[in-house]
Amino acid sequence: MKERTLSIIKPDAVKKNAIGDILRRFENAGLTIVAAKLTTLSKAQAQGFYAVHKERPFFDSLTTFMSSGPVLISVLEGEDAIQTNRRLMGATDPAKADAGTIRKDWATDVEKNAAHGSDGPDTAKWEIGYFFSEMDLPNRL
Repeated sequence: MKERTLSIIKPDAVKKNAIGDILRRFENAGLTIVAAKLTTLSKAQAQGFYAVHKERPFFDSLTTFMSSGPVLISVLEGEDAIQTNRRLMGATDPAKADAGTIRKDWATDVEKNAAHGSDGPDTAKWEIGYFFSEMDLPNRL
């Protein structure tokens, strides 16, 4: 099924100049980048995006990290885009990620893990709407 998902290339991977490599992986896997922006999140924006984790012990360090430098936020479209992106990213912990995945190749550690991707259709819809308006997105689906 053709769908959309949100991807964030996190500050650690941006700092390592991994944007081009990661975008090429998406395209090589059949995903189309339909919207993208390079920005630096404020702490409040990061807290709003990760609000689901606000009671978790890692919330403050995660949101501090996510607002520590530029991120590339994009909307990916394609057949099974959510699962394709998650497969490309690999396990959250780069030490447990398969060889050749984004996190194995570019992550710093379990928290600074190079990339974020939506985990399901409802999450993807909310996450895309957090960063992009309808005017930002083509009507291709």
